[in-house]
Amino acid sequence: MAQVMRETLADRAAQLLLERIRSGEWALGERLPGETTLAPQLGVGRSTVREAIRQLAAKGVLQTRQGAGVFVTALDVRSDWDDVLRRADILAVIETRTAIESEAADLAARRRTQADLRALRQALAGRDASRAAARGSRRTASIEGHVDADLALHRCIVVAAHNPVLLDLYDSLTPRLRQAMIDMLRMRRSFGDDIDHEAHRDLVDAVVGRRSSEASALSRAHLTGLAEAIA
Repeated sequence: MAQVMRETLADRAAQLLLERIRSGEWALGERLPGETTLAPQLGVGRSTVREAIRQLAAKGVLQTRQGAGVFVTALDVRSDWDDVLRRADILAVIETRTAIESEAADLAARRRTQADLRALRQALAGRDASRAAARGSRRTASIEGHVDADLALHRCIVVAAHNPVLLDLYDSLTPRLRQAMIDMLRMRRSFGDDIDHEAHRDLVDAVVGRRSSEASALSRAHLTGLAEAIA
């Protein structure tokens, strides 16, 4: 189910300022009015104006000069800025996944039960099926289905670690993780290739075979590869 993204007052104020800059109200290099002037114009407090200015400064539209004020340094956000921010978010999510999943893989190989093995094999089969359906496709539905099947497999490994804190961390990350992985696959030309397929099969085999160090290393290597591909 799609989630409604909440827009903060600062987000809205930043958008209103950007629209005014785009309309030509302030020329390139021109100084913006002070916070006391902008705040009532935007219908927000001065702290919200400051946050909006910080947002636009981070995107290269404004620049704050100590003792001089805030100046227009670009008349619009760079067209590639969304991709820059998206890549940074994906990398941050992958780094968090690595911290959770590499430890979970180690523990899963030590602690997995027969029930865990059945769940792992079922999840791997589900991932294989989604790969066959989605491979070579750019359709959103195929990408989302592949991501859901992939996350189901990785969650099985975290469950098999039998550490409730790790599982809580993974589950709390899942909504953001899912979106990051969908964004990543949309940015790539293809997904579900043979190398990726074998990497997941090898990871499951290491957990099944109780090879804890290997399972942890394979998990880390897989996620590091994802990070390197998106950087």
